[in-house]
Amino acid sequence: MNNVTALAAPKQNFSLAPKDLDEAMRFADILASSSIVPKDYQRNPGNVLVAIQWGMELGLQPMQAMQNIAVINGRPSLWGDAMLALVKGHHAFEWIKEEVTDEGTTCTIKRAGQPEVVWTFTKEDAKRAGLLGKQGPWQQFPKRMMQMRARSFALRDAFPDALKGIHSAEEVRDMPPERDMGAAEVIDTPKPASKTDALKSRLGAAKKPEARAVTLDAVLDEIEQATTPDAMHAAAESAGKLGTDADKSAAREAYGRRVAALKAQAEQAASSTTVDPETGEVTDAQDDFLKDYDAADQSDPAGE
Repeated sequence: MNNVTALAAPKQNFSLAPKDLDEAMRFADILASSSIVPKDYQRNPGNVLVAIQWGMELGLQPMQAMQNIAVINGRPSLWGDAMLALVKGHHAFEWIKEEVTDEGTTCTIKRAGQPEVVWTFTKEDAKRAGLLGKQGPWQQFPKRMMQMRARSFALRDAFPDALKGIHSAEEVRDMPPERDMGAAEVIDTPKPASKTDALKSRLGAAKKPEARAVTLDAVLDEIEQATTPDAMHAAAESAGKLGTDADKSAAREAYGRRVAALKAQAEQAASSTTVDPETGEVTDAQDDFLKDYDAADQSDPAGE
């Protein structure tokens, strides 16, 4: 290789980007032990590793990720200027316009082939969100904070593919911290000993159908269809389950009429005598028919 060839050879750029997980873990340990990285990453290689991975997905080199990705309330976020830098580097970016006043900011951004995206964030918006006058940057730099809000909303709406859903750090630090709900309670459910037990368990867990309410129409129909003393007793029990006094009174009247009709039929049918084959006793058949209906006549269909 001559000197001309050596001078023409491309210069290799030094890079700290890890090539695999082992390199990334060792790199994270080194950065976490440094005193010139942000406090969120000092002695916390896990956060360093997450920031590096986020940076790779967003197109940031490791040191850029460390500088621009903030971990706030357990959420990774990106500072507003870095969000703008990523969007401006996108191939579809055309232009952005920010109108900043004491009353608020309007951010308008244009993406190629898409209509303009416009977002406005005002003092009234900040007041409704409980931000205006809040201790910290909202007291010291309210115009800048309103600008960051309008910018964040517009950038995320216009270039979601560039920002991958990440929020601005200025926005995330105003969000309430996630509540720790504690460890979930684990309840061990014993497994059925066999398929038969499993089937029984499922059938037992099934909700039993609710009993249908007794209606007056159903009771009146049951009384009308009854032709034996047993059927009349069953109708009387059904009538006792009616819900109102008026329904019970109506059932009582229908019951009385039906008993009288059945007794009349029995009197007409039972006009002969019979002989008991076992005892030889002569019996009046009319008495056999009527004594059961007399008992039914004594039943109170209203259950009173």
